[in-house]
Amino acid sequence: MPSNSSASSKQDVMAGSTHRRCRSRLIQHISAPVETVWSILRRFDKPQKYKRFIKSCTLLTPHASIGAIREVEVISGLPAVNSRERLEVLDDERHVISFRIIGGEHRLVNYSSSTSVNDDGSGGSVVVESYVVDVPDGNTPEDTRVFVDTIVSCNLLSLKETAEMIECC
Repeated sequence: MPSNSSASSKQDVMAGSTHRRCRSRLIQHISAPVETVWSILRRFDKPQKYKRFIKSCTLLTPHASIGAIREVEVISGLPAVNSRERLEVLDDERHVISFRIIGGEHRLVNYSSSTSVNDDGSGGSVVVESYVVDVPDGNTPEDTRVFVDTIVSCNLLSLKETAEMIECC
């Protein structure tokens, strides 16, 4: 798979009986082995290592294991202040991590995300991140998807840069 500088996206919108939700899946090729990418991604307690929109992260539970809760402070300039998130899945064998936003001051209500790292067959990795989130009142599903896709794409590109820097140096 050729390297690309931005994540590709596949999306659709779900119409629920009580609220509207949108979801998307983004894919990022990384020229670094799965082990390197996974060592960065699996750190539920250190998302700021590659997520540039995060100012700080405090783990509110003793260990970063399934059920762990973190409090994330977002950098200024975004329509958010903080986020409280719970680790839902951390599978070191399949290289899958999933978390759910359970509180905080932001507009991402009922957000949940799942990210996997897969071998690309030539020594690199393919990262697939999918999410689902409620569409806030006053927004369209398209507005919501574009906003969240932009954040996720930036995070995936930063993950790519971080992992490739580790491999090259």
